[in-house]
Amino acid sequence: MGADLVRHYITERDTSLDMRTPPRNDPLYGFEERKERVCVATQEQMDMALLPLDQRDYCAHYLIKLMKCKRDHYPNFMACGHERHEWDYCEHKDYVMRIKEYERERRLNLRKKRIAEKAQEA
Repeated sequence: MGADLVRHYITERDTSLDMRTPPRNDPLYGFEERKERVCVATQEQMDMALLPLDQRDYCAHYLIKLMKCKRDHYPNFMACGHERHEWDYCEHKDYVMRIKEYERERRLNLRKKRIAEKAQEA
């Protein structure tokens, strides 16, 4: 985290990313076959489960299963360990994917800057 802050505010201010804006580069650049990420849970399922907006992500279908298990096994909170593990694992995979996408975007920006500097020198 600290290295990212140093890059953002001190060393690479012109190529650092703003997380509030969408990516500037094509997500399929450099890939022949790359699947688009989709949410498995439908909007109707998320509305029926009363999921808050901040939890409607790629792992919503696991969260819906976990919430249903907790409802069905109410007093026994230990009965839903498997569902909790699946949801946590999905959230971890999503986090790692977002880190990889961020790093890819940062490196593409650095590459674009390097190419522009070489073009100016020549």
